Amino acid sequence: MRKNFKLRNAVIFIQMPAILSNPKPACRLIVNADDFGLSYSVNEAVICAHRDGILTSASLMVNESGFDEAAKLAKENPKLGVGLHLTLLQGHSALLPGKIPGLVNSRGEFSNSPVGVGMDYFFKRSLREQLRAEIHAQFEKFHATGLPLDHVNGHLHLHLHPTIFKILMEDANKLGIRYLRLTRDCLSRSRKISNGHLFYKISHATIYEWLSNRARKSLGRKNIRHAQITFGLLQNARVDEDYILKLLPDLPDGDSELYSHPSLGEFKHELDALVSPRVKELVQKLGVELIRYQDL
Repeated sequence: MRKNFKLRNAVIFIQMPAILSNPKPACRLIVNADDFGLSYSVNEAVICAHRDGILTSASLMVNESGFDEAAKLAKENPKLGVGLHLTLLQGHSALLPGKIPGLVNSRGEFSNSPVGVGMDYFFKRSLREQLRAEIHAQFEKFHATGLPLDHVNGHLHLHLHPTIFKILMEDANKLGIRYLRLTRDCLSRSRKISNGHLFYKISHATIYEWLSNRARKSLGRKNIRHAQITFGLLQNARVDEDYILKLLPDLPDGDSELYSHPSLGEFKHELDALVSPRVKELVQKLGVELIRYQDL
């Protein structure tokens, strides 16, 4: 009996280094602001959240009134990862209306109807080359700033729409796409840390789980990197301090993204959350590594 006891302990001693050599993956988090360039209010909030808070990246709208200011601010803050917030809905076009008459009105404005736009882009084949031209124009406008392209996503996540995603994958090398938001959130985690809005959460979790699963293989073939999960999708502009404080201890191992819409006005609660001393302290206490897409 004594010899067996020693043998068992010897086996345990031998196996222990193997266990220690495979630690759990580090918990890394991209903290992104959408709609950078939309307005002065958004631009100021983005820079404040980056300089004084946990924000690591921002997605730039190249056709809105705050674009030039946002590009200038981005160059003054080189540690901020800046990507393209591709806008093909609820915004303005890069091309003149005469070149994309099926996409915008005479003032160069896209439709404000997500459902209508989604149906048109999917079923009207005549719009596909107009979409391709506008997509390329927005990428060209971004690249003209001289900013490194940290990532790509879409306003209201339209970059995962089957028609638009197909164009992005066909032209990924030409457009310089290396990192892209794979929009998917965890319904069970969201319900655990945030109450209410059940129909919204279920519908969006279902839609984007399908779209992200559909996109994942194409991203792998193109070697386009992405975070494994995107928090904030099921919050619908309610990424406040309470939500982030509950989310941080529940982050999965590996790479995740939290996106928000900080501003000085309507979404000041999201700015306040990103610069919250309690949030910053918890990030440090938990050892969460804050990264940009280019760090994936």
